Amino acid sequence: MKKISAYVIGCLLLSLSACNNEPHFTVKGDISDAKGKMLYFEASGIDEIEILDSTKLGSSGSYKFTYKQPESPEYYRLRIDNQIINFSIDSTETVIINAALADMPTNYTVEGSEASVKIKELSLKQIDLQRRVDILFKNASNLAPHIIQDSLFNMVTDYKQDIKLNYIFKDPTKAYAYFALFQKLGNFLIFDPLNSKEDIKCFAAVATSLNNRYPHAIRTKNIYNIVMKGMRNTRAPQQKILEIPKDKIKEANIIDIELKDMKGNVRKLTDLKGKVVMLDFTVYQNAVSPSRNLALRELYDKYSKDGFEIYQISLDADEHFWKTSADNLPWICVRDVNGIYSNYLSIYNVTNLPAFFLINRNNELKIRGEAVKNIEEEIKKLI
Repeated sequence: MKKISAYVIGCLLLSLSACNNEPHFTVKGDISDAKGKMLYFEASGIDEIEILDSTKLGSSGSYKFTYKQPESPEYYRLRIDNQIINFSIDSTETVIINAALADMPTNYTVEGSEASVKIKELSLKQIDLQRRVDILFKNASNLAPHIIQDSLFNMVTDYKQDIKLNYIFKDPTKAYAYFALFQKLGNFLIFDPLNSKEDIKCFAAVATSLNNRYPHAIRTKNIYNIVMKGMRNTRAPQQKILEIPKDKIKEANIIDIELKDMKGNVRKLTDLKGKVVMLDFTVYQNAVSPSRNLALRELYDKYSKDGFEIYQISLDADEHFWKTSADNLPWICVRDVNGIYSNYLSIYNVTNLPAFFLINRNNELKIRGEAVKNIEEEIKKLI
């Protein structure tokens, strides 16, 4: 029995030794002024955040987490309450992250991972963009809606250009290039891989690089599927001659639109005769959509009593997202199930989204959005 016991114990020790020798990475450091706080070590999955480990910090604030080496670059984070530090691991490196609790997400230091240093840069840039957007809308009452919209558009466009050139296209093989694709403004992706041809190019560059190096990785397959879906969404349909039924042409200068609202009721554009109407084509799943609708709401609240109405067409592929986003909007919200292949886009010659038109009280289309310098002034002219 003693010999058997010794043999069993020996096997167990060998097994434990094998586990300890399994390739792993380490993240360690100090979080100052955080005594008694729980520090969570989490994995940032494609669809969810998974808690891998945690520790209650002592007076020194020191911590150390060890975890198995990922098969391909993966993303992790340290979290105390709602304060988060993102980092990436692709091998068996030791990453040292030090911070103070008071400004943990913005003023931390990171060593041992080039990708994590770049992820810090990206995080700080995104935080600054969000801050500037928040300031813009905090001062919204003092600014004309078109100024808000133009300012927001310019902020996001400049940000995307910086990220494209300096983080994504500069080296799409790097883990930080993938991280950059999924940054958000509020709850919306800054890069839109399902509706923007330019943004799809960014996703495609990273997808190609991942496929060359990690063809079997879950993230590779996921981003590849995103690119394929985006390409299908934005692929130009075969050109065909649009035959517009005569009964759709109600007035000399407008073609009627009949679409269902969230309650399933058909809403006709021409039923709004007698009102000044903004015909708005949009995609709610776009980073600028919430702030744009906020600007439109100011116009609506100000001029609806004078006969101003908005007829807003959603081209979102996700019906549930549209209903959730449009639920509290006071104007007419309809959705075209054909999405970006909507015949109405061709009929009204819409080539970029969002796009809008202003229609006078006689159902006559008076001006396209591209020609509008001051939305409010144009509305006042028609009212």
